[in-house]
Amino acid sequence: MFLDRVAAAVPPPDLVNEITKLAAEFNARLQSHEVAEYNQVAGQLIDLPGRAQLLTPAYTVEELDDQRAAGHVRFGRHHLGNNGAVHGGAIPLLFDDLLGRLALVGGRPKSRTAYLHIDYRSITPIDEDLQFEAWFEREEGRKRVLRGAIRHNERVCAEAHGLFVALRPGQP
Repeated sequence: MFLDRVAAAVPPPDLVNEITKLAAEFNARLQSHEVAEYNQVAGQLIDLPGRAQLLTPAYTVEELDDQRAAGHVRFGRHHLGNNGAVHGGAIPLLFDDLLGRLALVGGRPKSRTAYLHIDYRSITPIDEDLQFEAWFEREEGRKRVLRGAIRHNERVCAEAHGLFVALRPGQP
Protein backbone atom coordinates (compact mmCIF):
# COMPACT_ATOMS: atom_id res chain seq x y z
CA MET A 1 0.00 0.00 0.00
CA PHE A 2 1.26 3.45 -0.90
CA LEU A 3 0.81 4.93 2.59
CA ASP A 4 2.84 2.06 4.08
CA ARG A 5 5.70 2.86 1.70
CA VAL A 6 5.54 6.55 2.60
CA ALA A 7 5.61 5.74 6.32
CA ALA A 8 8.56 3.37 5.96
CA ALA A 9 10.74 5.50 3.69
CA VAL A 10 13.50 8.02 4.28
CA PRO A 11 13.99 9.17 0.70
CA PRO A 12 16.76 11.50 -0.43
CA PRO A 13 15.84 15.17 -0.96
CA ASP A 14 15.69 14.91 -4.76
CA LEU A 15 13.16 12.08 -4.54
CA VAL A 16 11.11 14.05 -1.98
CA ASN A 17 10.98 16.97 -4.45
CA GLU A 18 9.98 14.67 -7.31
CA ILE A 19 7.25 12.97 -5.28
CA THR A 20 5.96 16.33 -4.02
CA LYS A 21 5.59 17.52 -7.62
CA LEU A 22 3.84 14.29 -8.63
CA ALA A 23 1.47 14.56 -5.66
CA ALA A 24 0.60 18.13 -6.65
CA GLU A 25 -0.06 16.93 -10.21
CA PHE A 26 -2.30 14.09 -8.99
CA ASN A 27 -4.20 16.51 -6.74
CA ALA A 28 -4.76 18.91 -9.63
CA ARG A 29 -5.94 16.11 -11.94
CA LEU A 30 -8.34 14.66 -9.36
CA GLN A 31 -9.79 18.02 -8.32
CA SER A 32 -11.92 18.32 -11.45
CA HIS A 33 -13.46 14.91 -10.66
CA GLU A 34 -14.71 15.72 -7.16
CA VAL A 35 -18.31 14.74 -6.47
CA ALA A 36 -20.75 15.09 -3.59
CA GLU A 37 -20.13 12.84 -0.58
CA TYR A 38 -22.91 10.39 -1.48
CA ASN A 39 -21.46 9.86 -4.97
CA GLN A 40 -17.82 9.30 -4.01
CA VAL A 41 -16.13 5.95 -4.41
CA ALA A 42 -14.01 5.95 -1.22
CA GLY A 43 -15.84 4.25 1.60
CA GLN A 44 -18.54 2.89 -0.71
CA LEU A 45 -16.86 -0.09 -2.35
CA ILE A 46 -18.04 -2.88 -0.05
CA ASP A 47 -16.09 -5.57 -1.93
CA LEU A 48 -12.70 -3.90 -1.41
CA PRO A 49 -10.69 -4.20 1.82
CA GLY A 50 -11.53 -1.28 4.09
CA ARG A 51 -14.23 -0.19 1.60
CA ALA A 52 -11.51 1.70 -0.34
CA GLN A 53 -10.89 4.23 2.42
CA LEU A 54 -7.30 5.36 2.79
CA LEU A 55 -7.43 5.95 6.53
CA THR A 56 -9.19 2.74 7.60
CA PRO A 57 -7.05 -0.40 7.87
CA ALA A 58 -7.63 -2.80 4.98
CA TYR A 59 -9.98 -5.44 6.32
CA THR A 60 -11.93 -8.18 4.59
CA VAL A 61 -15.27 -9.51 5.83
CA GLU A 62 -15.46 -13.26 5.20
CA GLU A 63 -18.63 -14.08 7.15
CA LEU A 64 -21.59 -11.76 7.51
CA ASP A 65 -25.18 -12.12 8.60
CA ASP A 66 -27.56 -9.76 10.40
CA GLN A 67 -26.05 -10.60 13.82
CA ARG A 68 -22.35 -11.26 13.23
CA ALA A 69 -19.36 -10.44 11.05
CA ALA A 70 -15.95 -12.10 10.93
CA GLY A 71 -12.88 -11.74 8.79
CA HIS A 72 -9.29 -10.60 8.81
CA VAL A 73 -7.34 -7.38 8.92
CA ARG A 74 -3.72 -6.49 8.38
CA PHE A 75 -2.44 -3.20 9.74
CA GLY A 76 0.45 -1.86 7.68
CA ARG A 77 3.36 0.39 8.48
CA HIS A 78 1.07 3.40 8.00
CA HIS A 79 -0.68 2.38 11.25
CA LEU A 80 2.52 1.88 13.25
CA GLY A 81 2.63 3.35 16.75
CA ASN A 82 6.13 2.15 17.53
CA ASN A 83 8.12 -0.99 18.22
CA GLY A 84 6.07 -3.09 15.78
CA ALA A 85 2.73 -2.28 17.42
CA VAL A 86 -0.35 -0.75 15.82
CA HIS A 87 -1.03 2.85 16.89
CA GLY A 88 -3.70 2.84 19.58
CA GLY A 89 -5.87 5.26 17.61
CA ALA A 90 -6.06 2.97 14.56
CA ILE A 91 -7.78 0.23 16.56
CA PRO A 92 -10.90 2.27 17.46
CA LEU A 93 -11.07 3.42 13.83
CA LEU A 94 -11.27 -0.21 12.71
CA PHE A 95 -13.87 -1.11 15.34
CA ASP A 96 -15.99 1.96 14.56
CA ASP A 97 -16.09 1.00 10.90
CA LEU A 98 -16.71 -2.71 11.55
CA LEU A 99 -19.39 -2.30 14.20
CA GLY A 100 -21.01 0.53 12.28
CA ARG A 101 -21.13 -1.62 9.16
CA LEU A 102 -22.72 -4.51 11.08
CA ALA A 103 -25.24 -2.10 12.63
CA LEU A 104 -26.62 -1.54 9.09
CA VAL A 105 -26.97 -5.15 7.98
CA GLY A 106 -30.38 -6.72 7.57
CA GLY A 107 -32.09 -3.61 6.24
CA ARG A 108 -31.54 -1.60 9.41
CA PRO A 109 -31.58 2.17 8.95
CA LYS A 110 -28.34 4.15 9.12
CA SER A 111 -26.95 4.87 12.56
CA ARG A 112 -24.30 6.95 14.28
CA THR A 113 -21.77 5.95 16.87
CA ALA A 114 -22.93 7.17 20.27
CA TYR A 115 -20.32 5.36 22.35
CA LEU A 116 -17.26 3.25 21.61
CA HIS A 117 -15.10 1.74 24.34
CA ILE A 118 -11.90 -0.15 23.55
CA ASP A 119 -10.04 -2.48 25.89
CA TYR A 120 -6.46 -3.05 24.79
CA ARG A 121 -5.61 -6.59 25.93
CA SER A 122 -2.19 -7.07 24.30
CA ILE A 123 0.02 -5.60 21.60
CA THR A 124 -1.64 -5.56 18.19
CA PRO A 125 1.20 -6.23 15.71
CA ILE A 126 1.59 -4.59 12.31
CA ASP A 127 2.22 -6.68 9.18
CA GLU A 128 0.50 -9.75 10.65
CA ASP A 129 -2.76 -11.39 9.65
CA LEU A 130 -5.26 -10.74 12.44
CA GLN A 131 -8.76 -12.12 12.87
CA PHE A 132 -11.73 -10.02 13.89
CA GLU A 133 -15.23 -10.74 14.99
CA ALA A 134 -18.12 -8.36 15.57
CA TRP A 135 -21.55 -9.25 16.92
CA PHE A 136 -24.81 -7.81 18.15
CA GLU A 137 -25.27 -7.95 21.88
CA ARG A 138 -28.78 -6.50 21.81
CA GLU A 139 -31.10 -4.12 20.01
CA GLU A 140 -33.57 -1.89 21.87
CA GLY A 141 -35.62 0.41 19.67
CA ARG A 142 -33.17 2.77 17.96
CA LYS A 143 -30.26 1.59 20.14
CA ARG A 144 -27.90 -1.08 18.86
CA VAL A 145 -25.30 -2.49 21.25
CA LEU A 146 -22.45 -4.30 19.54
CA ARG A 147 -19.17 -5.91 20.55
CA GLY A 148 -16.03 -6.92 18.74
CA ALA A 149 -12.61 -8.47 19.16
CA ILE A 150 -9.31 -8.57 17.27
CA ARG A 151 -7.09 -11.61 17.72
CA HIS A 152 -3.59 -12.57 16.67
CA ASN A 153 -3.95 -16.34 16.42
CA GLU A 154 -5.57 -17.22 19.79
CA ARG A 155 -4.37 -14.10 21.65
CA VAL A 156 -6.92 -11.32 22.11
CA CYS A 157 -5.36 -7.98 21.14
CA ALA A 158 -8.34 -5.67 21.67
CA GLU A 159 -12.04 -5.76 22.45
CA ALA A 160 -14.73 -3.21 21.69
CA HIS A 161 -18.12 -2.33 23.11
CA GLY A 162 -20.20 0.16 21.16
CA LEU A 163 -23.58 1.83 21.11
CA PHE A 164 -24.99 2.89 17.75
CA VAL A 165 -28.22 4.86 17.48
CA ALA A 166 -30.44 4.64 14.41
CA LEU A 167 -31.05 7.96 12.70
CA ARG A 168 -34.53 9.38 12.58
CA PRO A 169 -36.02 9.90 9.10
CA GLY A 170 -34.41 12.95 7.50
CA GLN A 171 -31.63 13.11 10.09
CA PRO A 172 -28.18 13.54 8.46
